[in-house]
Amino acid sequence: MALLERFRRRDREAAAPLYAAVVAKAREPHWYIEGGAPDTLDGRFDMVAAVLAMVMLRIEAEPAGDTGAATLSTDITERFVDDMDAQVRQIGFGDIVVGKHVGRMMGMLGGRLGAYRTAIAAGDLREPLIRNLWRGEAPADDAATYVSDGLQAFHRSLATVPLAALREGRLA
Repeated sequence: MALLERFRRRDREAAAPLYAAVVAKAREPHWYIEGGAPDTLDGRFDMVAAVLAMVMLRIEAEPAGDTGAATLSTDITERFVDDMDAQVRQIGFGDIVVGKHVGRMMGMLGGRLGAYRTAIAAGDLREPLIRNLWRGEAPADDAATYVSDGLQAFHRSLATVPLAALREGRLA
């Protein structure tokens, strides 16, 4: 029976509330005003990736083998792929290149997730944020600190949010 479950069609909308909350959190004006995050396509992508990485790190904190966590991780990743596919198409890319662009974005998310995982453990996200969010151009030190501290505080707050609440889009 478990084998059949693997092949059952997934509910593509299952993580819609959580993904909407991630995007809303990433679009909060303070990241761009006080934090100096670039208000560009790349900057907005990187803020979504940073917030999503914090959520995914929270999901990773569940005990190994937790099928609910594994399902939520898959569902939120699928929502990200669906959103990036739609964004790339909206920009005007055709079917032939959409897959390549979305694949690159998935690779970028994976790289950022790894970098942020390491930086969270070290207690300072500034270096990977400068490399990713600001594309290597260091902002004012207070801006980098603001975003680093804000994402770390967000990560800490997620630790108290049950998995079921996350799935519903409740981030705090």
